[in-house]
Amino acid sequence: MSKKAIMLIVTLMLASVTSQSQVLISLLLGDKLNSDKLEFGLETGLNFEQIEGFESNDRRTFFNIGFYFDLKLKNPDWSVYTGVLVKANQGLDNLTDNDLDFLGIDKQKENGVVIDGSYRQVINTFMVPALLKYKFYKGFYAEGGMQFGWHTKAFVEFNSDNDDIEERVRYKNKDAIQKIDAGFLGGVGYQFKKGRKMSVGAKYYHGLVDIYKEKSGTKSNSFFVKVTFPVGVTKAKEKAEKEQAEKDKEALEKENLELQKRIEELEK
Repeated sequence: MSKKAIMLIVTLMLASVTSQSQVLISLLLGDKLNSDKLEFGLETGLNFEQIEGFESNDRRTFFNIGFYFDLKLKNPDWSVYTGVLVKANQGLDNLTDNDLDFLGIDKQKENGVVIDGSYRQVINTFMVPALLKYKFYKGFYAEGGMQFGWHTKAFVEFNSDNDDIEERVRYKNKDAIQKIDAGFLGGVGYQFKKGRKMSVGAKYYHGLVDIYKEKSGTKSNSFFVKVTFPVGVTKAKEKAEKEQAEKDKEALEKENLELQKRIEELEK
């Protein structure tokens, strides 16, 4: 097994540890993972998330960050795009009274009086896309396939800010959530040709699995905006050019040596 393959496997396995360590590893290994067949880098952005099947239909905005691999196929216009969003979330904003009843959450009270505030569902999720990507016109691309999710934490969060008193309470409800999520993911984007070849894009996700164990029709759907930054591309290119220069130098020295031997043979 090649060194690059080993690094790839180790990096993917470590994705389940912490988002901070994963991003650090991504930055450190970037130049070692990049090649003419594989682009490696960081993906960040926002997702506007909603869970179907509730009275509330207010999308919650979450920040994402992770890393990606863009594996080029024989046809340079096609590639396989994957990776892990190690910091990502699913959820729903402004839960109604009926939504809270289903979730088994009693409203916050003080001296028997309900405290004004908002409730939201938050589900910490590792997201793993598996997409086929096609570059069709001057840096523009389309991508489509599946996305898989692993739910690590879940809680309903109450937030209140009344009379200069800020309050936040979290009710853990991971046991009510399915561990695995999966669905269709598709989008479009543009990769800049100059500089570090960063790209911008938008994508839509529609889940096929109910988020809640005891409530059907609770599938996730989300709009994503993303920015990707290749990591270590410049170093990898410089390394490849240096290796090629050394090969050219060795080949030239070999040719000179052979030429010198022929001259010596002719002189004899």
